[in-house]
Amino acid sequence: MQADLDTGFALVAGRFQRPEVRRRARACIEGMLSGLERKNGWSLAEYAGETTPDGMQRLFNAAKWDVDGVRDDIRDYLMEHLGEHDGVLVGDDTGFAKQGDCSAGVQRQYTGTLGKVTNCQIGVFLAYASGRGRALLDRELYLPKDSWIARPERCAAAQIPEHVAFATKPQLLQAMIERALAAGVPFGWVTADEAYGDNGPLRRDLETNQIGYVLAVSRSHQITTGVGKARADVMAGRVPRSGWQRLSCGAGAKGERRYDWALIATDSPTHRLLIRRSLSNPSDLAFYLCHTPRPVPLQRLVEVAGARWTIEECFQTGKNEAAIDHYQVRLYPAWYRYITLAMLALAFLAVTRAALAREPTPSAATDQPIMISANEIRRLFALLTRPPTNEEHILSWSYWRRRHQARARRSHYQRQRLKDR
Repeated sequence: MQADLDTGFALVAGRFQRPEVRRRARACIEGMLSGLERKNGWSLAEYAGETTPDGMQRLFNAAKWDVDGVRDDIRDYLMEHLGEHDGVLVGDDTGFAKQGDCSAGVQRQYTGTLGKVTNCQIGVFLAYASGRGRALLDRELYLPKDSWIARPERCAAAQIPEHVAFATKPQLLQAMIERALAAGVPFGWVTADEAYGDNGPLRRDLETNQIGYVLAVSRSHQITTGVGKARADVMAGRVPRSGWQRLSCGAGAKGERRYDWALIATDSPTHRLLIRRSLSNPSDLAFYLCHTPRPVPLQRLVEVAGARWTIEECFQTGKNEAAIDHYQVRLYPAWYRYITLAMLALAFLAVTRAALAREPTPSAATDQPIMISANEIRRLFALLTRPPTNEEHILSWSYWRRRHQARARRSHYQRQRLKDR
């Protein structure tokens, strides 16, 4: 597996001009895939055999390397192994809980990841899904307008470039889709949740580029048919019993994800309203606006709607197996550097799974293993590549951490005494 990771890293190695930075980036990715409990600058440096975290922190904060070039190389790496002409681009955002107010983009804001308003950063991501696998393709950090973009001194402290303007989450997703188009990524569809589906400019941009989409929309979304305008949920109530079809939108952890589906025509020949109804709770409905520049069967629209959940799988795998949320960096460039290296670790898992995974042959045997998963690949990698135990190195790091913590405590107490005067 070391050789496979070397092969993947060789594709991005030229983006690191200095050999020590290149070696450290390679060690960082291996640490992200290791069995470490937490994977921040300190623990990654210790795992890499370094005596202090200084070098690993420089990798994220100050070392010179082409982070967007690495992103582009990851995209090419994934397309070589996962690309299909009818692939699906999936957009969504995820929250990264943070303490304090210095991390770029942090503020109290709602995140569906935690299901509440909390102090966090929001990352907007673009994933790629095909029959061969799925992985994260691109990333952008959302910067709130009033608390960040409108405060130049705060942006400067977080090293946010002056040319970075405010962009909504749909605008960030649109920019990433445009990059994928310009790079020739093979795909036939775009899907995202209703926070993006309800955004008119994003939909119009996709339509201008003749891109098919199946975007979730809110139940209050207005649909225009031959008999006038109506809310999406009102249209659902008009579907006759014979208008529903029971179809699977893909395999889930517990079997096929089967729902009842209905497709409603609009006054536009290229637009349809797709409605999903739960089998166990018929009042549980979901709505999707579909743009199809060419005729497409209902089953394919259902499959694209189901592909939206693949980015949730990417987030879960990225956080559990590739340490995408373990970072302790504050600066704007450092966020992109850490996340991009974590995306490379995740891409390695996706490509390895695509190479190893084979659907089990139907058999009467009961002991046939399931298809290998990304977390099993990460576990095998961690066990097969872990460094030998070095007692002196382990004890040295324990001493370093405790000494650093003592200094931090003294500084905290000194600041507290100054405030109390």
